[in-house]
Amino acid sequence: MLQGRPPRVLRLGSAERGISVRWRVRPVVVGVAALVVAVVAALVTVSAGRLGIPLAELPTVLAGDGSKIQQWALFTKALPRLTVAAAAGAAFAVAGALFQSVTRNPLGSPDVIGLGSGAAAGAVAAALVWPGVVPVPVGAVVGAVVAVVAVWLGTGRGFAAPHRMVVTGIAVGAMALAFVQLALARGNREDAQEVAIWINGSLLARTWTDAAVVGGALLVLVPLALVLTRALQVVEMGDEAATAVGVRPTTVRTAAVVVGVLATGAAVSVCGPIAFVALTAPQITRRLTRSTGPGVAAAACTGAAVLVVADLIAQYAVPGQQFPVGVVTAALGGVYLAFLLVREWRRSAA
Repeated sequence: MLQGRPPRVLRLGSAERGISVRWRVRPVVVGVAALVVAVVAALVTVSAGRLGIPLAELPTVLAGDGSKIQQWALFTKALPRLTVAAAAGAAFAVAGALFQSVTRNPLGSPDVIGLGSGAAAGAVAAALVWPGVVPVPVGAVVGAVVAVVAVWLGTGRGFAAPHRMVVTGIAVGAMALAFVQLALARGNREDAQEVAIWINGSLLARTWTDAAVVGGALLVLVPLALVLTRALQVVEMGDEAATAVGVRPTTVRTAAVVVGVLATGAAVSVCGPIAFVALTAPQITRRLTRSTGPGVAAAACTGAAVLVVADLIAQYAVPGQQFPVGVVTAALGGVYLAFLLVREWRRSAA
């Protein structure tokens, strides 16, 4: 099988002072295929709708020779939204891959362990409970951090108990959602509606500033996640095996969780806690690559494709009506989660 083949080594520089990069063919192929899907979905998005630009005219508009309406539709409306969708999808996927590796559980994504619910609670607190204290995106990031700290304290062993993290995360998420529902019920109707759209996950009216925020975070966090990949592969074999080869499991898990929280926070700050991308993208990647470990690079490409395609569906599935992209990902992710649960149940019953 392909996963049994030794990885290829790419050497940069001389043998004494150069850098060796280990890579496998299948994850590279999966990552490239995911990027192709994302590009195709982006082209369909740009060309669809009332302000769509025909593909034959797209190179001209990109060169700056189109009409003012086409320039506005592409550079102010479409491209920032697509860039945020791709970058946020990649950020969610990287976080999901790290959390699933840390918990050694296919359901151990930021959604399941309460990170998304904590972000929603933080956003609601900033918008409705203590308005004006901090911006809504900052409140979402603070809420996500508080949720992770609560999970860390609730396990009784920090991040050294992966299965406890999942159970504690479900409890933290339930409490956060209860707070969200209470705040929305007691808040101003117009403000509550606006916040409800945001916490469902929305890419409406995204700007190049939003793209710069999440893109800049990716430039810093993806290399850190790649550095942690080999250590996480060892930790997945168990703490005793990791310690025996000189890897510190607690340190590696803590570092991975911090990177995952920051990646999720960056994505949430620009588009809200979009559901299930962090769960589905790494799972799809693992099944396609048949590799061990988090598979950060391929997962990031898959996450970008998932969110760009989901946004295309959200905008044009129903003519004349747009949905928050989080509604689409929740529907698709719910089906995939049911598939995972049934599969795990059958496997345990066999």
